[in-house]
Parts: sequence; C-alpha cells; structure tokens
Amino acid sequence: MITSSLGKCNLDGLYFLGITLTTDLKWVGFEQVHCIKTTGNGLKTSSGGWQKSFKMGNWIINHGLTYFILVVWMAINIFIFVWFYFLYDLGDRFFYTRHLLGSALAWARAPAAVLNFNCLLILLPVCRNLLSLVRGSFVCCGRTMRKQLDKNISFHKLVAYMIGLMTAVHIIAHLLNVEWYYNSWHGEYDALSMALSRLNDSGNTTYLNPIRSTTTTPNLLVFTTIAGITGVIITLALILMITSSMEVIRRSYFEVFWFTHHLFIVFFAGLVIHGAGRIVRSQTNANPPYNITFCKDHIEDWGKKKMCPVPQFAGGFPQTWMWVIGPMVLYVCERLLRFIRYIQAVKYRKIVIRPSKVLELQLVKNGFKMDVGQYVFLNCPAISQLEWHPFTMTSAPEEDFFSVHIRSVGDWTQKLISIVEQLPEGAQGPKMGVDGPFGTASEDVFDYEVAMLVGAGIGVTPFASILKSIWYKFKDSNPELRTRKIYFYWLCRETHAFEWFADLLQVLEREMEDRGMGDFLTYKLYLTGWDQSHATHVMVHADADTDVVTGLKQKTNYGRPNWDKEFEQVCQENPTSVVGTFLCGPVVLATVLSKKCVKYTDVDPRKTKFYFNKENF
Repeated sequence: MITSSLGKCNLDGLYFLGITLTTDLKWVGFEQVHCIKTTGNGLKTSSGGWQKSFKMGNWIINHGLTYFILVVWMAINIFIFVWFYFLYDLGDRFFYTRHLLGSALAWARAPAAVLNFNCLLILLPVCRNLLSLVRGSFVCCGRTMRKQLDKNISFHKLVAYMIGLMTAVHIIAHLLNVEWYYNSWHGEYDALSMALSRLNDSGNTTYLNPIRSTTTTPNLLVFTTIAGITGVIITLALILMITSSMEVIRRSYFEVFWFTHHLFIVFFAGLVIHGAGRIVRSQTNANPPYNITFCKDHIEDWGKKKMCPVPQFAGGFPQTWMWVIGPMVLYVCERLLRFIRYIQAVKYRKIVIRPSKVLELQLVKNGFKMDVGQYVFLNCPAISQLEWHPFTMTSAPEEDFFSVHIRSVGDWTQKLISIVEQLPEGAQGPKMGVDGPFGTASEDVFDYEVAMLVGAGIGVTPFASILKSIWYKFKDSNPELRTRKIYFYWLCRETHAFEWFADLLQVLEREMEDRGMGDFLTYKLYLTGWDQSHATHVMVHADADTDVVTGLKQKTNYGRPNWDKEFEQVCQENPTSVVGTFLCGPVVLATVLSKKCVKYTDVDPRKTKFYFNKENF
C-alpha cells in the first residue's frame, strides 16, 4: 500500500505518465488496481477511467487512421454538396432558373458536384499496380499507413454507394425539373414563368426553358436530348453494376458480376457526354446595370429600359471530364500494363490435383519476383478471353517458381479443373495469362516479433507462402528474420482439405525439432464439420502418437477455437511483444478477431499489443 497526497492506492508496478512506481508486489494490470485519487478541487477519479482511455487508445491504434480517412472523405462530400447547393440556391445568375424550378435546381446540381468528386475516386482503388507502387513507397511510413491500402475494395464500395445515393437524388430532382419546365411552357404558373419560357430566340441559343414547342412532352425531352439519353444510359449501367455486385451474385455467379462491372466504360463515356446537353441554364446578363428586383415584376419593360434588357441564358461549360480525365488516364495505363503482362509467356512446372478438388499449379515466368502472401490474377483464354480471377500464391520467394492452389468454386474454376483432368500425362496445361504480383497485408508478417496466422478453408494459402519462406530462412540461417514466434490456426469443414497442406507442416515440424526450436511454431487445426463414422474412427485411434487426419504430432481439434483462451495464451507467452494478427477468411471471423485485438491489447504500453490485418481481394 502506498500513501500519497492524492490518497491511498494499491499500486503494483504502476506505469503512469512515463513514471514507473515499483513495489515488492507483482504487476497485475490496471483492471486489478482499485485506486481513488482526490485532486485539489475535490474531484475523484479511478483506474476504471484510465482503463477506458487506454482501451480507446487501443482502438485508435487499430482503426483510428481508417476512420480519420473516412471522416475526411465524408467532410469533403458534405462541403462540396453545401457549397454548390448555396451557389445555385442563392446566386443571381440562377434567379430566373430558380423561379421556374424552385429548390429542385439546387437539389439537382449539388449531388452532381458530389458525383464528380466520387467519380474521380472510384477508379483509383482498383488500379492494382498503382497501389502496389504506393505500398512499396510507404515502407518508411509504418504499418498503419500501409494497412489502409489493404482496404482498397472496401473504399471502392463506399464510394460506389455514395455515387448511387447522389445519382438517385439527382434523378429525382431532374424529373421534377422536367415536369416544371413543361408546366411553365403551358402557362400553368404565373406570368413570369410563362414569359421566361416563351422568350423570343431566333437562334435558339439564349433560351431558358428547354421545352421549345407545344408538342414537346416530358418523355420526349428525356429521350431526345443529349442530357436525357445519356442520363438514362448511365443510370441503367449503374443499376446493373451495383446489383450484380451483391455478395450472393458475386460469389455464385462471378461471371455475371465481372461482365456487368465492365459497363463502367459505358458509364464514364456517358458521364463525360452528359454535361454537353447543357440543360440547366443561367443568365448571362444578370450583372448590373441589370436590376432583377425591378425587372422580375415589370415584364413589359424587358428590352425597353436599360436596366431591364431581355434576359439571355446559356448552359454551363461541361466540367465532369476535368474531374475524371486523370483517373481515366491512370486506369488506361493500368490496363496497358496488364496487357503487357498477359502476353508474356508462362510455363507449367508441375500440375497436381489435390484431394477435395484442389488444383495446384506451379508456374514459371521470366522476371517474375514475389514476396510472401502476395496474389496474382489468372486468365485462361480457353475458358474466357476476358475473365481474370485472383489467387494467393502458396510458394515462397526463395523458390524458382510460383504456385497457386485453386479450389473448385464457381464455373471458371470448375472448367479449369475439368480441362486439366483431361490432359495427357506430362503435358503442358492450357495457356495462362498472369498479372501481378500484388501486395497484401501478409507482406508485413515479418515486421512483427510474434504473428498469429488464421486461415479458414482455402484461405490458408497466403500462410503456406509465409511458412515455406520461414523454412527457407531457417535452412539458410537468415539473420534478418525478426519474427521469433508464430501461432498458426487453420479452420476447415472437411478432413480432405487438410491433406495438401499437412506435408508442409510435417516438414516444418521436423525442421524445428532438428534445430531445437520446437517452440517457434505453434499450430492448431480445427475441424468444424464431421460425421459419426469419423468420430468413431478418431475414438478408436485416440492413443496414437500422430493425428489420424493429418499424420501430424499435433492432434486436430474439433469445433471452433475459443478465441479468448487463445489470445490469453499469446499474452501470457509474449508479455512484452507486438503481435500481428493476420486473417484470410470470412467477414464474420474478421469482426471477431478485430474486437479481440482491441480487447487484449494491454493498457500498459510496455505490454502485449495486437494489430489486426485482413486479406482483401
């Protein structure tokens, strides 16, 4: 017990404001310290408040930069919307336009400005080569900055949602505008609206109302003007792209998603042309000596008094192309680089069909260099000239080839496996185009002292690359290996899925034992689905030295991991380490592990800290 001017507290090795207070007692953590401190003004604080503060700090470490970027992005969207809303709602140039259209004018134009900004962003997250280049240049900026690049697809989706929302608002406002243009032409409103709609215009260039005759209907205006036709086309393209991107369609009918997503070409072409219709017009002679306050009430004086010349109008200069031209050029360069990689020759070193319909391809390509955990896109022209699919590489950088393991899921993979099964013995496989490699979160695994690798099903593939690379580093006694402990967890639904990976684990087991480093790798395999016959077989061989499923010394666990128990074990065995938690698996599991990383990061900055990383494609 220590008594101070602040009160009486149980302090066991308390680390506070950079000062360590030590006693003969063992450190037990803030959550076990019951301390009430009285300040000079009579206020009382307890260790619970500090614990919450540190937990918030842990959350900021893992997620703070991500949410900061999102807040900045949203703030820019809000600023653009508000700026352009008031520009059209208060500007003198749009006074007469507002008289015809009301607030729908601002509600149409402000979302259009936000659309321009987000259309500038939408292509950047899918420029894979650009992201790999940027990721490489961020090596000196720390893992937190590089982690943001691994969330490129999530940001791409978020921007797409904003485009969809702003498009809906833009369309609704313009539908109202068309109706009000039509009613103004037919004199259903006041005299000023009628006068503005019927302004004499011999050259048909300085009008305000785009409806120029009694035969023009709202439908005719929509389907005969540049703005109307392109608006319909890009709206249909956007609807198809968004609906086909739903999880159920993308997982089950990837080809539908892939083909409809390439309607972005139609979308951007229509977007650039859309503004050329100049359907929203502003007054060109609204500046003094023109007196709007007087002239709006004296229609009969238009053209007769100097202060009231006949109003002249013109459409605004198209600006969308200025927003999107840069990203479009970058994306064209991206596709050219992909094409160059596509035409480079790829040879098969080995083709193996593993149990449970898993195809292993060992490929060789001149000049190909990779890092652990990276992925490539594969194209098989015999199946489709256009489809590219991502696969994580399972080989190590130290090997003279690169390999992928492909599970039979979906039409493309089933067709590829079917083609390979029909090949004669020793024959080369079908022509294969390879684009990549591209970086992922797993590249950073060797930046951590301790790593937790969690794979679900075929999601084990990036960790195969990591474990192989570790084996080579031990074999060559690589002094640059910083990682000193790895925990590996693999969750599978069926026993066959373990077979192709068990060989690698057996080699690693023997290698670690021979070098006296059996504690370096802790691995746990979990079988989440089994039947009664399998359970009976396991019970019969329960006393065997090796596992009946994998042949490994480590026995297979049945069910799902108790993640609280696993994280507690990692904390106990690595009390002062920075732990990188890496997942290649479903979103539900990602949510669980992300929360556990925050929960078990110690409040003491000298203790165990967890950083969560997830593979994204």
